[in-house]
Amino acid sequence: MAVTTYSSTSIRPRQKTATRWIVRGLGVLIIVLVAWRVVTVGLAEGYPASFWMSQVINGLVLGGVYALVALGYTLVYGILLMINFAHGDVMMVGGFTGFFALQFFMALGWLEGSAALVALALILIVAAGMFGSVLTGVTLERVAYRPLRGAPRLVPLISAIGASLFLQYSVLLIFGVSPRVYQKPALIEGGFRAGGVFIPYTGLIIFVTSLFLMLMLYLIVQRTKLGRAMRAVAEDKGTAALMGIDVDRVIVFTFILGSALAGAAGVMLGFHNTVVKFNSGFIPGLKAFTAAVLGGIGNIPGAMVGALLLGVIEAIGPSALGIPTEYKDIIAFTVLVLILIFRPSGLLGEVVSEKRA
Repeated sequence: MAVTTYSSTSIRPRQKTATRWIVRGLGVLIIVLVAWRVVTVGLAEGYPASFWMSQVINGLVLGGVYALVALGYTLVYGILLMINFAHGDVMMVGGFTGFFALQFFMALGWLEGSAALVALALILIVAAGMFGSVLTGVTLERVAYRPLRGAPRLVPLISAIGASLFLQYSVLLIFGVSPRVYQKPALIEGGFRAGGVFIPYTGLIIFVTSLFLMLMLYLIVQRTKLGRAMRAVAEDKGTAALMGIDVDRVIVFTFILGSALAGAAGVMLGFHNTVVKFNSGFIPGLKAFTAAVLGGIGNIPGAMVGALLLGVIEAIGPSALGIPTEYKDIIAFTVLVLILIFRPSGLLGEVVSEKRA
């Protein structure tokens, strides 16, 4: 009597295929349920088109801020294969630095002068916030991350969480729990209407500036000698060092770029929301991480697309689903969980070297 035997290697692919189809089916079911809820709420509420356009604009503004912070996550992950969970707090330090620069220029009377003088003051305020974040980010790299470069991947991750808490509670002890209020100059106060949709000046500035900074970063990484060095280090640090590339210098420059973008985001978000406090970088930092995962961690265009998409989802989600606005954070983090379950590589895919993959 013949006995049929099945090896574990022949059964395992079938199990993986079955699991893959189950996951895909569950994903389709979730999409159908969400679409049904959106259609039902839309028919019941009857929101006008101008309402949805306003929400989309708010989402793009929010997505622009997330994108600047998400790019910092993506750059550091691409070079060190590490999630820098202190990056949102680096943004917060930039926001505080920009606030004190704002107070300085207000004392000088620059924000009450001509439009050119006010514009120059605003540019210098953003530059001050970027400088404060760069100083913080480079210090973290030198003190908290560089000594752990050869350690297992979990160790620098724990160090990043500790650095995040250190920055938050240091700012709390120094400046107190009360939020600092940004005062908008008359030049950027208010907004304008386009097609019945109100667009705030600060929102327009954030979106345009974010796109400009993201484009500049992409050109630096793709078109400059230092950008090529960054890509070489991301591919293989040992080989890059043998080719004469100063790996430490490239890593520091990576932190400078990411921290500068976060600082600009902190100042612009301060002007848009009018307040900054010790923990104002925590939630935006987590959402920027969500955006980076959504687009594809390590992928610069993916971080941009993921951030803008997440901002729009967060803005229109509560109204589309018929739930309170306070639940928008739940929507953002639900997106993170779903992406990790159904497409861990993100919408545009991770950018990792073959050696890591």
